[in-house]
Amino acid sequence: MIHDAQLDYYGKRLATCSSDGTIHLFEISGKQQKFLEALKEHTGPVWQVAWAHPKFGSVLASCSYDGTVIIWKETAGSTFTVIKKHGKHQASVNAIAWAPHELGPVLLCGSSDGKISLLTFTEEGVWDAQMIRSAHTTGVNSVSWAPVIAAGAFTQPGAAQKATFVRQFASGGCDNFVKIWSYSEDKKTYEVIQTLEGHSDWVRDVAYAPNIGLPRTYLASCSQDKHVYIWTQDAPSGKSSTGQSGPAEWTRNQLTPTPFPDVVWRVSWSMSGNVLAVSCGDNKVTLWKENLKGEWERISEVNENGQKA
Repeated sequence: MIHDAQLDYYGKRLATCSSDGTIHLFEISGKQQKFLEALKEHTGPVWQVAWAHPKFGSVLASCSYDGTVIIWKETAGSTFTVIKKHGKHQASVNAIAWAPHELGPVLLCGSSDGKISLLTFTEEGVWDAQMIRSAHTTGVNSVSWAPVIAAGAFTQPGAAQKATFVRQFASGGCDNFVKIWSYSEDKKTYEVIQTLEGHSDWVRDVAYAPNIGLPRTYLASCSQDKHVYIWTQDAPSGKSSTGQSGPAEWTRNQLTPTPFPDVVWRVSWSMSGNVLAVSCGDNKVTLWKENLKGEWERISEVNENGQKA
């Protein structure tokens, strides 16, 4: 069974991973694909693969049920070799995500052991591993980086000049929570700044929508409870009632008035951040878009045979 498939930054290479512990690489040209290589280093099912930004070279990360994260790099002869094997988790590593390239080569990892780790390639040329313990006590299922440009950076006078890179991410866990994490300069680590409650079963996936400084942040979450929620947060417009300016509260919107037919496994945004793809256990992928009234409408549906409804 294939668990994940990811194109690289240029859409020229495809990486897939499967239950047999292998990663397959393909070269894509138009509608044609050419098999390149099979990477065999994991000893259990491989759940996800993720390409790094090309400014860091041709680098691919993978995570597995075997509890490891492997980082591969293309070498001479167009073959991929292991440059880092991260084995500090005690259970299946379920999710990985590269940080926005502006933050450097940083890989975020979430595991069933309840921990989140961050792998950073330092200026000294070594991989530093930072562990966040008890992130979700019963296990981490998904992670997603926030857009690096702050909401409202380009819509408020002078905001663009003052804007600094956002260093935040979201995680979803088996405790039914979505957590928002932010980097603390004082403590040199990530801390929970908000816990979003609403799901009644395991959170299977979380995904921030791409944003280029527009005044609202969108975060999608899906769950074993068959629901998809769209969480929104408006850019701060001024000082609060306490006289302090700070991030606004998150607002929860249910994507559909009734639950989906089955468990919802994955959510993914388009590059422009205005279309959401939802992958459900009934073998259908649906596409959703927000209308001018702020309501979400289904605009397309694809079944397991690739046919549109």
